Amino acid sequence: MTACPTGVAHTFMAAEAIETEAKKRGWWVKVETRGSVGAGNAITPEEVAAADLVIVAADIEVDLAKFAGKPMYRTSTGLALKKTAQELDKAVAEATPYEPAGKTQTATTEGKKESAGAYRHLLTGVSYMLPMVVAGGLCIALSFAFGIEAFKEPGTLAAALMQIGGGSAFALMVPVLAGYIAFSIADRPGLTPGLIGGMLAVSTGSGFIGGIIAGFLAGYIAKLISTQLKLPQSMEALKPILIIPLISSLVVGLAMIYLIGKPVAGILEGLTHWLQTMGTANAVLLGAILGGMMCTDMGGPVNKAAYAFGVGLLSTQTYGPMAAIMAAGMVPPLAMGLATMVARRKFDKAQQEGGKAALVLGLCFISEGAIPFAARDPMRVLPCCIVGGALTGAISMAIGAKLMAPHGGLFVLLIPGAITPVLGYLVAIIAGTLVAGLAYAFLKRPEVDAVAKAA
Repeated sequence: MTACPTGVAHTFMAAEAIETEAKKRGWWVKVETRGSVGAGNAITPEEVAAADLVIVAADIEVDLAKFAGKPMYRTSTGLALKKTAQELDKAVAEATPYEPAGKTQTATTEGKKESAGAYRHLLTGVSYMLPMVVAGGLCIALSFAFGIEAFKEPGTLAAALMQIGGGSAFALMVPVLAGYIAFSIADRPGLTPGLIGGMLAVSTGSGFIGGIIAGFLAGYIAKLISTQLKLPQSMEALKPILIIPLISSLVVGLAMIYLIGKPVAGILEGLTHWLQTMGTANAVLLGAILGGMMCTDMGGPVNKAAYAFGVGLLSTQTYGPMAAIMAAGMVPPLAMGLATMVARRKFDKAQQEGGKAALVLGLCFISEGAIPFAARDPMRVLPCCIVGGALTGAISMAIGAKLMAPHGGLFVLLIPGAITPVLGYLVAIIAGTLVAGLAYAFLKRPEVDAVAKAA
């Protein structure tokens, strides 16, 4: 089973890598993908019963109840994609019987799970929030297409679009983030206090930062009550529908109102004010940092941290960092595609075809299109991409580019007002792509020479 936060690239690329490697070994394999449109190629109960090993390559929490009792090995989509053979070897050697939450697990297993847990829980919340942000942002952009202040006229289409996007979709953004962080931690008992905590984060002005805090607080409180509160068997049925939601919601709600809300609101207000009033030098520096982060690990933890930061700022009507982040995230695959065209003789046939695919993925803002090149030649690819991405991010912030939706690549240009200014934004992307692509084309060692040297 594979799953990533956006459910677009890593999910399917990891699935393909696992299938290819498993078939090389003569294994029967079936990969269920948990993408943005739900479960694909679903594994049936009969197939679960016949399976000798379950591999879960997921960066978010997924429902694994149907695999109870089966030997299971958990990893990330990044490792499954980049180090497929090693991960399959580790799966055979290290798989342990899966026991659903609430049952006894070894201290080692529980410790390993918690060490990576916070990051996975956060990405789970982001993955559920993302469609809300995209839909809301594009509705706001469509509203602006009628005029920047057209939505202020009651009864107009612009006003309706703003109500859908800003008044509804964006209003649900933080509660959904908090709710599904808590859901990831404590399963269904965490959802109610998480959603309530997220709503209070909005009403107290603590925004996405408060939502993240509320989500983790709600999740761990609900999990603590669920696992530690012992009741007579006759009253156990009351725990999930009465006791856990009531106690956890009260604790989280009171904490948000009296302890967390106002201080975090002050921090968020200060951050928003700084971002909106910072000078050109600071804007360029921030853009370069965010752009470089987007190109550091192509969809890995650093990339996702920068992306989550930009998405969170959309809730404060701060659109500049998100523009820099998406522009820079498009650079690695576009640059690799450019390099394969400029220095064709240095790439073998498969890499040349991969370069064409990378160009398409880059236009769609799928940074993972550069992973095959980075995995093969990281010492040259990554520095080139980081420099190119930093340049793109810096230019984007310097020209004051704004992006209303956090995904879609250049296809967002089809929505009037989604990206401004369009020309400057395109210049930023082209500049970073040229720098990264031409630098790698120059530094790349011809594939034939590399093979000969290895021999």
